[in-house]
Amino acid sequence: MLKESSEMDSGGAATPPPEMKGWLFKWTNYIKGYQKRWFVLHNGLLSYYRSAAEMARSCRGTISLPGAWIRREDSLNFVVSNGGGTQTFHLRANTELELQKWVTALEIAKVQDNPKAEDDSEEEVPQEVEDDFEKRELMNSIKTLASKLETCHKLILKNYSPLQQALDVPLQENDPELKDRIKIIKERSSLFKLASDMLMEASSDFLEHSLSQGSRWQRLLASEREQRLKLEDMVEHMAKHHSQLETQVRNEINDQTDHNHKTHYTSLVSNASSSSSSQHQPISHNQNCRSDKSEGSSDDEEDVFVDAMDDQAIGFTVPVPPGLQMSHPSNHCRTDSDLSNKFANNSDELDDAQDLDRVSNFSCDEDNPSNMQFNVVHRKNIADSKKQEQEDSDTKKSSSVKIKTPVKTTTSIRKRRSRIPNKPDISFSLWSIMKNCIGKDLTKIPVPVNFAEPLSMLQRLVEDFEYSELLDKALLARNDREQMLYVAAFTVSAYSTTAIRVGKPFNPLLGETYECDRSDDKGFRSISEQVSHHPPMVAQYCESTNGSWRYWQEFTMRSKFKGKYLEVEPLGIAHLEFTESGNHFTWRKVKTLVHNFVVGKLWIDQMGEMEIVNHKNWDKCHMKFEPYSYFVGGAKKITGTITSGSTGSVEWVLNGKWDSKFEGSHVLGETNNKGKSSLEIEAPILLWEVNPPSKESDKYYNFSTFACELNELEDDVAPTDSRLRPDQRLMEDGLWDEANTEKIRLEEKQRTVRKARESEAEALTREGRSPEPYTPIWFRKENDPQNGDKLIHIYQGNYWECKESQDWSKCPDIY
Repeated sequence: MLKESSEMDSGGAATPPPEMKGWLFKWTNYIKGYQKRWFVLHNGLLSYYRSAAEMARSCRGTISLPGAWIRREDSLNFVVSNGGGTQTFHLRANTELELQKWVTALEIAKVQDNPKAEDDSEEEVPQEVEDDFEKRELMNSIKTLASKLETCHKLILKNYSPLQQALDVPLQENDPELKDRIKIIKERSSLFKLASDMLMEASSDFLEHSLSQGSRWQRLLASEREQRLKLEDMVEHMAKHHSQLETQVRNEINDQTDHNHKTHYTSLVSNASSSSSSQHQPISHNQNCRSDKSEGSSDDEEDVFVDAMDDQAIGFTVPVPPGLQMSHPSNHCRTDSDLSNKFANNSDELDDAQDLDRVSNFSCDEDNPSNMQFNVVHRKNIADSKKQEQEDSDTKKSSSVKIKTPVKTTTSIRKRRSRIPNKPDISFSLWSIMKNCIGKDLTKIPVPVNFAEPLSMLQRLVEDFEYSELLDKALLARNDREQMLYVAAFTVSAYSTTAIRVGKPFNPLLGETYECDRSDDKGFRSISEQVSHHPPMVAQYCESTNGSWRYWQEFTMRSKFKGKYLEVEPLGIAHLEFTESGNHFTWRKVKTLVHNFVVGKLWIDQMGEMEIVNHKNWDKCHMKFEPYSYFVGGAKKITGTITSGSTGSVEWVLNGKWDSKFEGSHVLGETNNKGKSSLEIEAPILLWEVNPPSKESDKYYNFSTFACELNELEDDVAPTDSRLRPDQRLMEDGLWDEANTEKIRLEEKQRTVRKARESEAEALTREGRSPEPYTPIWFRKENDPQNGDKLIHIYQGNYWECKESQDWSKCPDIY
């Protein structure tokens, strides 16, 4: 008899497994065939005995139904096997109705869990995850009821077809099989009724369970929501705590570094006091103060000059220039390079034994030559008095030399604004936009102005000239290496504005221009133009008012969002040429990383290696921008060297931070301590120091005073100038919604113009004519001999003449 309970208890427990007992015939072997056995279905287990009386003792065999398979072979026979196929029961019922009852009970028991196993799992569930267990219990109940419905549905379909076939056979009164057919129809009808009753019962249970458990589901959902909010708060708290720990570690490292430097400098104070007054003048030093000795130098003199250094005398380390063997480099290094053997190649100029000793005693990693470093130590002992007097004499002579200084225009200095309107307090989720941009080029993604700052990329590039006075100081240098020293400081100063600026500048429209005329106060003027849209590319030209130097570059970049940070890699080479000295410097910029896109405060880091090359004499400056690390002190740190193109020797050592200051120290020579080669340097000279930001700059995008002046409206500028761009102006005025609307309009207008240009090009191609590519207004393509004759955009002139005559007929209507 089938005993199946569908009542739900007060706790909402699932329907208990069915129970059934009765006689079935079981196949034993080919001799005895089918033998009558007593079968019991209980707790998901199908067991059999020789008789009902044998139930008090152990059973003859058992199959666990969860995971088992049940197959009906004909109207009386069926097979039950466990999941692994190791035990199989071949069974036969007396009637088809009895078979159907057993198969139905077995199918229902198969889809239900063993209560004993559930009890064991309940004992293992801790109190802290009671809600999670309740949710699993509800899911198991629903799955059980749904399986019962599916089983009943299959049974109805299985019995419907034989019943329909029996009804479709025509019956005649004299048919001898009439009674048998009527019996079959009655059996089929009984089976169909049984299956229908089971379906109705299971459907009622499912409906009752669904209606009664609605409140429990709501409670579980509320609990899930509460847990999610707690997790978000916890992650935010951890991010803040993490940021505080980073700041604390950086401060401790900086304090320890400053303490060590003060200790090293103490012994130099008395020796450096005599030459301290010369540090305020243009840099002066003895051109012959290298450690290389003349033929007449004695061993005693060398012992006085090269004093033994202990480990604590080392001030810092600088990377060994990666291309010392290349006196004529063909390209610019921005990544790690192999170390050369320049010293070994110049064995004719230096003593062989001394040269090999210097090469073999570098502090380096042999498996990775790019990790080779010089230890830098400060000079402890002053050379003999004659050499010191000679240096003082050279200093006096050099200070009396008159050098032409940059000339500013005689016009009055214009009064410019010192700040812009405050940034509106509008919250916006950065992650909601960036999560769909992973792996894509950000230059092709429309970004709302909420993530931008009210400056164009054209204006952002002009910010590199905030410290243009460094180029004026470079004009006063007495030799090429000294001039490169200030050029290096100029390249580093360009990154100072990125330390606290995380806003994205506006992507310029094709044909957009920007002029910056600072002839009245800074002595330069520049013109920039967006010369390509895909890929986005900017051509820039800047020149000194008196023609003493000129600068140009073609700037483009690759930007990828990596999930945790945004990587921006500048492409193209920057050129700087000094008219009087004839020195032509080129360099590539390093990568910029924007961290904490998902959680925490955004912050900027610079990493990579930069090489500045003087194409006149192949002097090189190699600088390394150290990436931030938990385990290495000195965040935002820069170290580098300046080497002579003729001898390959290190002339200057550079050290500083790209967001605060930059120093240079002249190299006196080399010393050897405990098998390690070190560079001995003079006291450092401050080359550049950042201008302190305004106290309220955080209210207006952390702009410097120079940045605030860039977007100030001016008269007589070109109609394509960035100052006149409407969406950028609306954003500066705090109207962000209007700015977003205007930004979409301008982008649609640009797309329409581009499609019209493409359609015209296709029409000319069909006619057999070659379409003319887009031509910039103020720049044209020319070969760049310093970049392998690659075609780059060079300024062709006439902008300032057109401004003077107000002839803007060549300018397109882009706004």
